Amino acid sequence: MGKTLLLEKILDHARHQGYETVKLDLKLADSSTLTDLKTFLHWLCVNVSDSLDVKDLVDEYWQESLGLNTSCTRYFQRYLLSNIDSSLVFAIDNFERLFEYANIFSEFCLLLRSWYETAKQGDRMGKIWKKLRLVVVNSTEAYPTLDINRSPFNVGLAIELPEFNQQQVQEMVKLYELGGYFGEERLSQLIKLVGGHPYLLNEAIANLKSQETSLEELISLAPTEQGIFSYHLRQQLESLQSDSQLKEGYAKVIIVDKPVQLNPEITFKLHSLGLVKIVRNDWN
Repeated sequence: MGKTLLLEKILDHARHQGYETVKLDLKLADSSTLTDLKTFLHWLCVNVSDSLDVKDLVDEYWQESLGLNTSCTRYFQRYLLSNIDSSLVFAIDNFERLFEYANIFSEFCLLLRSWYETAKQGDRMGKIWKKLRLVVVNSTEAYPTLDINRSPFNVGLAIELPEFNQQQVQEMVKLYELGGYFGEERLSQLIKLVGGHPYLLNEAIANLKSQETSLEELISLAPTEQGIFSYHLRQQLESLQSDSQLKEGYAKVIIVDKPVQLNPEITFKLHSLGLVKIVRNDWN
């Protein structure tokens, strides 16, 4: 919900602070790039070089005998970071793309974690790596199993994007110049339908702004294939149908009118999908 937009604002702020910025979108990595770790790291180094508008010297710095992660680290340390005067904000968007490639995911996470740890050192290498500001953006529907000591997700600052509250929804409506259309009752109807989900709110309000439908029609068609949320609902259905434990856990939630307790892993996944909300230790 709004991760990429937040990332763009962070990068824009960094540029105004005089930082170099690089954004790597893993959705651009095709299947041939993700065949093995070496190919992926080469692809990464070349893309960062292009973004910084410097000559690609990957082959010159790459030393196969040192190992793949070390070769990639060497390229960043001795070439990319050493030849810039400012700090570098390196953002990796859609990181979840790597979740299904276990052979790359584990080693690449270890690499990012090692860069973070090296930056804490007080020596010359630590000074070089302090130039790097790493931003990792990912959906949280599912994490592969990963040793806590190899993970980049339990260090640094973690930001989970929450839903909008009612005041923020009101501000959003005003930005679309629909304040006159949404009285208190209509606003409550919209929030009851989609909660504070930024994407779904934007879809609904933009649709109403274009006058393609009325709020009453939108609400009536919302749970159907004709509704504007049909694609989103199909994605949620596919997530449940592909995991019998998720499907069973969600069924337990929706057939009762009070909070229930589920397996922590199942509740985490359902919460990440936006299908349940936390009520203390229970789930609605």
